[in-house]
Amino acid sequence: PYYSWAAGLCGLAGPLHGLANQECLGWLLEVQKELGNQKVTKEFIVDYVEKTLKAGKVVPGFGHAVLRQPDPRYMLEREFALKHCKDDPLFHLVDACYHAIPPTLEKTGKVKNPFPNVDAHSGQLMYFYNLKEENFYTVVFAVSRSMGCVAQYVWSRALGLPIERPKSVLLDTLKAATMKK
Repeated sequence: PYYSWAAGLCGLAGPLHGLANQECLGWLLEVQKELGNQKVTKEFIVDYVEKTLKAGKVVPGFGHAVLRQPDPRYMLEREFALKHCKDDPLFHLVDACYHAIPPTLEKTGKVKNPFPNVDAHSGQLMYFYNLKEENFYTVVFAVSRSMGCVAQYVWSRALGLPIERPKSVLLDTLKAATMKK
């Protein structure tokens, strides 16, 4: 199972998964740099997002392939940040984005889900807690997801269940099976 797990995680290490929070954090730091010593405002964020979209770029951390509401994981991170790092300037930026970006994206009429996803906040939290070596963000991503799989594996062994050995199936076999239905 360990080789399979490692292979699966390597497959997820890209900008839409394992590197997504890095992309979001990079975007936030870029916005913060342009902001300089100014206090962040909703108007500033709206202008910045509109410039980003006009340049043909996306706003990282907003939207989700499945969810059509704010990501519940984002909301938990937000609740945590409001309690533990509400004075952090980068959190102020994340908070301004939370209020400004969804309506701005909705106005375009092109975005099905304009709400923030978990990655829009997680980079800020890791950065706040001094995990600034962004190459470790994918490791944190992987470890957090391995807990459930490892727990299931431990329970399977404790209950004396047989080791699961998924069979290899050729694509032709899968195609033939789906055509029958």
